[in-house]
Amino acid sequence: MAYRIFADLVLLLHVTYVAFIVVGLALILIGACRGWTWVRSPSFRIAHLLAIAFVVVQEWLGLTCPLTTLEMGLRAKAGDASYTGGFIAHWLDALLFYRAPPLVFLAAYTVFGLLVVAAWLVVRPRFVADHDGANAP
Repeated sequence: MAYRIFADLVLLLHVTYVAFIVVGLALILIGACRGWTWVRSPSFRIAHLLAIAFVVVQEWLGLTCPLTTLEMGLRAKAGDASYTGGFIAHWLDALLFYRAPPLVFLAAYTVFGLLVVAAWLVVRPRFVADHDGANAP
């Protein structure tokens, strides 16, 4: 039972990670239009850029996501052959995992990563004032 609970928690973490990337980009773009200053926060923007970069790099290298590996290992220890956990785990799994050729994911992650980079260039983070008192663009 404990392994199944931990597997569900890892799945929830995985969904949260994906939501941070997807919703984060939407909030950056909306925030730029609405004048929200927090979307230009360097710590938020660097974390967001690194999160999608990790996904894109692991996909290009053909690696399996460590959260997927951890979750599958926990499910195996729980005796689950597949996602047979509770209601929430079932639907989070359906939301997060799709059946498609690997090239589809490679293209999707790469395009999304490029969109994040474009957002970085269009909605520039505001770094601390430099030594002459001017803010970085």
